[in-house]
Amino acid sequence: MGTLIVGVILIVIVAAIVRSMIKDKKNGKGCGDCSHCGGGCGGGSSCCK
Repeated sequence: MGTLIVGVILIVIVAAIVRSMIKDKKNGKGCGDCSHCGGGCGGGSSCCK
């Protein structure tokens, strides 16, 4: 029973983190500051291009 409770709590925490990341991405805050390279640094982040 304890394992189930810990599993549910863990799933809720991960879901909250993912939701926050998606929300930040939609608001344009999903990546780091690309002003230093103008998006041409090839960091692999699609939001800097």
